[in-house]
Amino acid sequence: MTTHEPNLLNLAGSHYLITGAGSGIGRATAALFASLGARVTLVDCDEAPLAELIDNLPNGPHARRVYDLADVEGIDDLVRDIVSANGRLHGMVHAAGTQVVMPARDIKPEMWRRILAVNTEAALALARNMARKRVCQGGGSVVFISSVMAMAGSAGSVAYSMSKAALHGMARSLALELAPLSVRVNCIAPGFVRTPMLERLERTWDASQRDAVEALHPLGFGEAQDIAHAAAFLAAATGRWITGTVLVVDGGYLAK
Repeated sequence: MTTHEPNLLNLAGSHYLITGAGSGIGRATAALFASLGARVTLVDCDEAPLAELIDNLPNGPHARRVYDLADVEGIDDLVRDIVSANGRLHGMVHAAGTQVVMPARDIKPEMWRRILAVNTEAALALARNMARKRVCQGGGSVVFISSVMAMAGSAGSVAYSMSKAALHGMARSLALELAPLSVRVNCIAPGFVRTPMLERLERTWDASQRDAVEALHPLGFGEAQDIAHAAAFLAAATGRWITGTVLVVDGGYLAK
């Protein structure tokens, strides 16, 4: 008789909040989690892509919320409303992010403060809710989408690098704080991934610059699905003994 091992990537019965779900890594993560059986609540500041995505996701019902995560003070209310309408959470993936490529001498405080608000402060405002019984179903996984720019310098990316590096320290401390609740907290550090954010950057490069950046990745540029697969691995039973760490998914960028 042949016995079949359970699918440890099965997310059936879980409910995940996914930010930045309108495009790029967030969108790919939402689609993958839904295909693995999870119910997802999609958060983005742009309603049109959320409406289009949610209509094509399997294993619903799913939900969407239009929200600008730079409004950090309102995030507790956002989470409370999501839970009230759609049930308690098993976890969240914070994929929303913003970036400005600009020399440090030119960047204005209001620019770096918005980057910190969306990339870093919103992550903490969201994740701390997993310590609240009215929010968390018991156990679960929090995944912050960081960047290799948290570990490798890049001229013009000081504010972005700062915001992503802060996620690593935050994840380690939150992992210890939430471990008694069986909630795991990890980061994923992608290299350059083909997303709308990369497309905007590419418009500022000439062909030689673009080729030089891709050459920094021995395996070439990544796809959003590559990061979604890593997020699913951390969220599912496959990641049950992983917390407080940074999973690098960068096509070899940091190996050079």
